[in-house]
Parts: sequence; C-alpha cells; structure tokens
Amino acid sequence: MLDRAKFDDDAELDEMAENAKLATDFLKALAHEARLMILCYLASGEKSVKELEDLLSLRQPTVSQQLARLRIEGFIDARRDGKMIYYSIADERAKIMVEQIYEMFCKPNNGICADLGRH
Repeated sequence: MLDRAKFDDDAELDEMAENAKLATDFLKALAHEARLMILCYLASGEKSVKELEDLLSLRQPTVSQQLARLRIEGFIDARRDGKMIYYSIADERAKIMVEQIYEMFCKPNNGICADLGRH
C-alpha cells in the first residue's frame, strides 16, 4: 500500500499518478510480440524493412503496421536511402528495456526459460 505520510503534499501524489500513466502507456506499446521482437532486432543495429520481414517471418504489411506504432510512440527513427527505409531505436528507455527483457528472458543459459516451462 502507498503510505501517504511519505509524500510532502498532494502534488507529489499527482505527479506520481501522471508518471504511472506514462509508464503504463510505454509498457502497452512494448506489450506486443512483433513490436518487442522488432525492438530486439534493432537493439543490435539499424535494419531495413525487408531485413525485419525476413527475421520475423512476417509479411510486409504486418511489419509496417508495427513499425508505424513504434514510430508514433517515438521508439524508433527511420532513415531513407533511395528506395530503402532503415529503422533504428530512437528512445534510450526502449533500448534499456529491451536489453533488460533480453537479460531476463532470452539470454542463453540464464535458466528462466526452463523455469517458465515448468509453470
């Protein structure tokens, strides 16, 4: 439970509520398998739409839809080179979160994937 006595005034509680809303919106944007996978691939460096299609084994419209959502959220940037569009992570918070998720769930030999399979 939140101990109101630990906060100086209602303004701090209001700020905390606003920050919780921002955090929720941030996490909702990440809470999609394809978007999370796109960010995981982009964490290792810039990728083209075609590269992402191949890595994800998804069709171009699906990849483009998820890239659009990530751009709206400000998580990624796009760079055009002729007809090719390349994407990279623009939001350092997203990169840090993806790296933490990788450490927790994907890193080889961390044991959690085996543990998750038992539950």
